Amino acid sequence: MECKIRAWRMEDAPYLAEAVNNKKIQNNLRDGLPFPYTAKDAEEFITAMLDADKEKTYAFAITVDDRAIGSIGVFRRENIHSRTAEMGYYLSEPYWGLGLGTSAVKQVSRLIFETTDIIRIFAEPFSYNIASCRVLEKSGFSLEGVLKKNAVKNGMIIDMKLYALVKE
Repeated sequence: MECKIRAWRMEDAPYLAEAVNNKKIQNNLRDGLPFPYTAKDAEEFITAMLDADKEKTYAFAITVDDRAIGSIGVFRRENIHSRTAEMGYYLSEPYWGLGLGTSAVKQVSRLIFETTDIIRIFAEPFSYNIASCRVLEKSGFSLEGVLKKNAVKNGMIIDMKLYALVKE
């Protein structure tokens, strides 16, 4: 099974809603997503991504057979960090453990480095999200450190890990 990345389409909304309406996924994302997550929520997200500044937000659907199974985005920082960007991603649970996350991260990293002036992409998964850490490691990201007590998620104070990939 292969995955591809592409721009979001409004017809992806039901698949996006299905993926994100899962506490296992939401427990590994930053706060702010509604639960339950509806098709209307997905439509609003897709609209926001399509309307975002194309020099700052690089947002893609992760697809298998052109069906959205996840999301991946790279978000440019500002000021002295304007050539650095943060990456975030998730896959629908039925697609976990198949190498699709690693493939999507590699595809997007290559695209960003080839088509923009960004020279550093970083990600900050929760330390307990071992699968996401492995995706980054298998995609060539280096662990730069552990951010102790860096977040409060579901009422718990947790560590995060800082991974980065630098354009050579």
